[in-house]
Amino acid sequence: MTARVATLLELYDHSLIDRRDVPAVEYDAADGHTASLTFGELDSRSNRLAQQLGARGLQRGDRLAFYLVNRIEIVDLWIACVKLGVIVVPINVLYKEREIRHIVTDAEPLAVVTTAEQMTQFPAGVACWDVRTLCSDAAGMPDIRPTCALNAESPAALVYTSGTTGASKGAILTHGNFASNARGVAEAWRITSDDRYLAALPLFHVHGLGNGIQTWLAVGCHMKLVARFEAATAADLFESYRPTLFFGVPTMYVRLLDVPDDRARVVGKHARLFVSGSAPLPAQVHDAFHAKYGHMILERYGMTETLMNVSNPYDGERRPGTVGLPMPHVSVRILAEDGTEVGADATGELWVQGPNVCAGYWRRPEATAESFIAGWFRTGDIGRCVPDGYITLEGRRSDLIISGGFNIYPREIEELLLEQPGVREAAIVGVVDRARGEMPVAYLVVDASFDEVAALAHLRTQLASFKIPRGIVRIDSLPRTALGKVQKHLLPPFTPEGARP
Repeated sequence: MTARVATLLELYDHSLIDRRDVPAVEYDAADGHTASLTFGELDSRSNRLAQQLGARGLQRGDRLAFYLVNRIEIVDLWIACVKLGVIVVPINVLYKEREIRHIVTDAEPLAVVTTAEQMTQFPAGVACWDVRTLCSDAAGMPDIRPTCALNAESPAALVYTSGTTGASKGAILTHGNFASNARGVAEAWRITSDDRYLAALPLFHVHGLGNGIQTWLAVGCHMKLVARFEAATAADLFESYRPTLFFGVPTMYVRLLDVPDDRARVVGKHARLFVSGSAPLPAQVHDAFHAKYGHMILERYGMTETLMNVSNPYDGERRPGTVGLPMPHVSVRILAEDGTEVGADATGELWVQGPNVCAGYWRRPEATAESFIAGWFRTGDIGRCVPDGYITLEGRRSDLIISGGFNIYPREIEELLLEQPGVREAAIVGVVDRARGEMPVAYLVVDASFDEVAALAHLRTQLASFKIPRGIVRIDSLPRTALGKVQKHLLPPFTPEGARP
């Protein structure tokens, strides 16, 4: 891999040019059959698509959005936009009209690439291009790579935050952000051209797009791209493709625990590395997966605005419940509210600095000024660092519950609840209390074996009294983003009469 690059295309050419005859990707074609492409074919396809996009009026600095489930055309579109200097705006395919309207109004893309069936999701006046027609038209264009003067500071994408609180903001991710992140990921996790990467994460999210696609193109390994992760067919997919590398979210790993032991051992035999991110991975899932597959999942921590920040080590202890140590070329500080650095085992907010950190928020100067201070990015995540350097996340700063002057970090209570028999999912939120300001309340997804009295009794032996939930609300499921992050603001309102204290 090139030691230092200024733009993504310089990074990709290690694969697109130097490995042009090497098989790059297999995927399900429109006719249902498995298709494959070499790196050289990807280069040619993206050249033609770039010519077509240019013919449709796109120029450097313009925005082009896509609203698509995983398909090979997203890869073509991404590389073509990189070559043109066009800024890509991925849109979550689970978003509906109100959420979509916010993004297209804010980013002002020249057009949105989607399917004919999905165009009805978009407000009147938004130009929508059918992905099939666009790529069909591109096939007749000349295979000529466009020339565009770019550098590491050139924007490559506007990726909108998941919007768990309030309206989402567009993080301006540059060529340098994506390139440095890809190099850091490959270095930290020993990813090489010999790997086989199973890509099941959605490409509208930075986990799949920023870590998966960028690292694959950087190292030139083989990739299997699937439309989505499906628990019912997961074992078949792993056995047939035999990946060495898999990136997932906690819900995927929970589903993989349902695979029969004998099949799980076969999957584990061929795999080299399982990585989890985008949401906390419960310690019991770590242990159960290790017992079944023979692999310790590598948990890491990243953000839309920063890509990868912290990771458990490839070589060394992968410690359940922690996100590990700072990534290569990334600096992390843990600061108290007054801006002073906290000591070992003390809790504070994580601040991050490095080439992975975005250039700011699109058209949000106030939000940018609030988040970027003296060259450091305030993550809003609360954590602590033990003496040997491992970092544990305690939750979001906005999730912090202050009860009678005491700080309560929801994740501590959630982890204990998830250890109780019958608890499948848990979320702790703060509700207004006249006497103490706030009190914690538990929202639980449970099965018939759950014993509420026993669970609360156990919590009282493990936690200070002010951390014990004021009530328990049983619900069918926790509202989550596409990547499994709990959207606490969408939980039903707490009513004391509807809960069991």
